[in-house]
Amino acid sequence: MVGQVGTEPMSGVAIVNQLLFVFNLCIFGGLAGAGILTAQFYGSGDARGMADTFRAKLYIALAAAVTFLTVFSTAGETLIRQFIHEGGEQLDLAATLTHGKNYLRIMLLQIPPFALQMAYASTLRETGETVLPMRAGITAVLVNLVLNYILIFGKLGAPVLGVEGAAIATVIARYIECAIIVVWTHRHREKNPFLETAYTTFRIPGPLLRQIALMGLPLLINELLWSSGMAVLNQCYSVRGLEVVSATNISSTVSNLFFCAFLSMGNATSIIVGQILGAGDLERAVDEDRKLIAFSVVLCGAVGIVMAFIAPLVPRIYNTSEAVRTLASQLILVVAVFMPLYAFTNSCYFTLRAGGQSLITFVFDSLYQWTLVVPLAFILSRYTSLPIVPMYIAVQAMEIIKCGLGYYFVKKRKWVKDLVSH
Repeated sequence: MVGQVGTEPMSGVAIVNQLLFVFNLCIFGGLAGAGILTAQFYGSGDARGMADTFRAKLYIALAAAVTFLTVFSTAGETLIRQFIHEGGEQLDLAATLTHGKNYLRIMLLQIPPFALQMAYASTLRETGETVLPMRAGITAVLVNLVLNYILIFGKLGAPVLGVEGAAIATVIARYIECAIIVVWTHRHREKNPFLETAYTTFRIPGPLLRQIALMGLPLLINELLWSSGMAVLNQCYSVRGLEVVSATNISSTVSNLFFCAFLSMGNATSIIVGQILGAGDLERAVDEDRKLIAFSVVLCGAVGIVMAFIAPLVPRIYNTSEAVRTLASQLILVVAVFMPLYAFTNSCYFTLRAGGQSLITFVFDSLYQWTLVVPLAFILSRYTSLPIVPMYIAVQAMEIIKCGLGYYFVKKRKWVKDLVSH
């Protein structure tokens, strides 16, 4: 819908969403260490252990929210400026900056509810309750869609707010999603026995806190470095011009719809394998993991075919130049080709994480990103005149090497361990 307003508003929103993506993944990574133990505590039937890990999640979510609110409030404009460069389309750079600043100012309000609902929703998923977070997410999406239409375009008597309307709609939807998850969880205490003791104390047992820190800190750092690495990659692409920012935004918007396939399979792998490991059935965990990885690759191969089919069609719905539409179609097609590889590396990551191999996931994910992928993109963008599409293909092709690393780490079976039996 923002794409219907124009290229500059779409680019401003895309830049800010790239920055918010770093926050989202930091929350995800920060909660992951406690989440590994939550799944295994659930597998062993330890409700008190689950309450302790849930309490740790609340502290982590609060700390992340305060940190990023401070950073975005004080340095938001400076960060947005790093993505705005002159290209061949002669777009209005000042207008793009203004749209980005206005969008970010409002979107800061959705950080607290997002952090809280992630602490609750992740715990529900780790205990096998995946339907309620899905319903809350669907409700939030529908609310967001309706309010976007009303507030962006000024329908039903509302003023025309453009990107600010999009931000307001997202904030409202985020609070609704948070309320649904939190209220449902507390109303169904029989299904969530960890709540009986979750708020009776502020304390987390020392040994457990150390275990969460040992596993969670590498995961947090990993997600911080990986997401910031993705932001740097997009900044490298943006050097080719503001039209590239618009094209990558269209491509990523479409791609993210299909990325749900391997992301959800990765989460499922982590939860299922983690619960089996917590129950002490190690060989069954290996067998189930192998099947889940294979299914994820096949599924995403099929998804990639669908992406390739729609690649020339979806960019047509955006109110932008023909050059931006063509470039977006080409980028979507590149992503479609690499979908099975994304699925394999993502499943390997979540397999290692389920067994508490935080250091290995750090090496496999963010260290790999910053030592190979980011330097390649930086060199190609600054020291060559390579067009954006070949440069994009070269960067994505690094996933082939990562597949080999993922296979090696999973095959070594260091992740096959019960972390909570003691």
